[in-house]
Amino acid sequence: MDRIEAMRVYTRVYERRSFKLASLDLNIPASTVTEVIKAMEKRLGVVLLERTTRRVSPTIDGETFYHRCISIINDVEEAEHGFSTSTPQGLLRVDTHGTIARHFLLPQIHTDVVNQNHTTQLSRFL
Repeated sequence: MDRIEAMRVYTRVYERRSFKLASLDLNIPASTVTEVIKAMEKRLGVVLLERTTRRVSPTIDGETFYHRCISIINDVEEAEHGFSTSTPQGLLRVDTHGTIARHFLLPQIHTDVVNQNHTTQLSRFL
């Protein structure tokens, strides 16, 4: 599990205040949640969550880490979303010669890019 996914696990445990409920939300075994949190605490060198038989509560470091995790997760999701919803725009310049370019390449580019995306312009140099 990568660090971002581990942060997602931590934030779910923090929010639910339960390893078991977090595991159900994330559809992963409770033992995996426990392992992820233990490994994270070991890597960071701090205790993030106080555990008793009845409840889980964050430490001061756990509170701080939670807010940083939320910020990081939001930044990653925003960055990924920016690419998944972006559309090409601007000037597409094609520098080519010959009949094949005029009759096949440029009409296809025009159909695939310009007609489907009205913010793109095509400049032809033949």
